[in-house]
Amino acid sequence: MPTTLPNVAPILFYDGECGLCAKSVQWCLDHDRRGVLAFAPLQGETYARLDVAGRPKDLDTVVLWDVDGLHVRGDAVLRVLRHVGGGWRVLGACGRVVPRFARDAAYDFVARRRLAWFGGADSCRLPAAATRTRFLP
Repeated sequence: MPTTLPNVAPILFYDGECGLCAKSVQWCLDHDRRGVLAFAPLQGETYARLDVAGRPKDLDTVVLWDVDGLHVRGDAVLRVLRHVGGGWRVLGACGRVVPRFARDAAYDFVARRRLAWFGGADSCRLPAAATRTRFLP
């Protein structure tokens, strides 16, 4: 199956049933003043159409797809900061000095506890009309 994604990049794929993920998407919407990021749930059809090597099958991670390819876990978080821009871009660049194994270990620590700490996303804030087009199925 070919990668048949809309001509939108970057796309942040998140767990649509996770409270932390819902809060993270809201954070991105609040801080991405240029409106660069698009969003889609890992459970959705957009992610299902993403047919690239290394695509995680499980939902306990965050995935970012952009012009440079697929990024997961700690690398995806740093790429999100880069795309958000401003001072966050600097923070993302500084995060690269932390070795990937350490970033991913910290990411996995939080990911294993995210539902216990933040609960599920039983009720997510609906996107405003101005940002609704940034959400993909």
